[in-house]
Amino acid sequence: MFLHGYLSCGNSFNYQTRFFEREFEVFAPDLKGFGENNAMDYAYSLDDYINEVEEYKYKHALNCPHIVAHSFGGRIAIKATAKNKNFCDRLVLTGCAGIKPKITLKKACKKTLFNILKPFVRREKLRNFYSKDYLALSPVMKESFKKIIGEHLDDYLQDIENETLVIFGKDDKETPLYMAKRLNNGIKNSKLSVYKGAGHFCFIDKPCKFNLEVREFLLSKT
Repeated sequence: MFLHGYLSCGNSFNYQTRFFEREFEVFAPDLKGFGENNAMDYAYSLDDYINEVEEYKYKHALNCPHIVAHSFGGRIAIKATAKNKNFCDRLVLTGCAGIKPKITLKKACKKTLFNILKPFVRREKLRNFYSKDYLALSPVMKESFKKIIGEHLDDYLQDIENETLVIFGKDDKETPLYMAKRLNNGIKNSKLSVYKGAGHFCFIDKPCKFNLEVREFLLSKT
């Protein structure tokens, strides 16, 4: 089962679904608010997305599937697996989000300036403080986004017992390499693999390498 990233959809795994369907039953759903899924009626939290995935698994009789999760999908997988080891069998986290980011001096100054200006400046004048992706979201998706990124999952890593493969692109700017190392150090039964010449979507940048490594991991004996 593939869990896509934010502002993405199940089709982002096209290179993977075509490869793995030769040996596995493959599922790559569009999560609520993305792809062909309906817009959400209220601002989803991370727990709401976990419930959505659990309902999808129940509907398709997926008892304990292997899960490959990218970016935001990794947030879902980390929290769900930490709370219930039967959420999945083996876990692959690629470009995984959810680790508390480092605060650089530039970010700290920007945040301080924003907090100073916010009470006195109209919202339209503060647009430069927000990313283009955030500004493009609907109001309900903006509220959902704030709920999701405000939840850091570092403390959940120690509770994951499942065999886990962490794959990151060396040039990933969205979820930098230090996050991959924290995942690897925090999850007991994990292995880290770093792809040179690949970024946040390393499974698209290096599809053959990614597919073969994940296949070996899923089929290997412990």
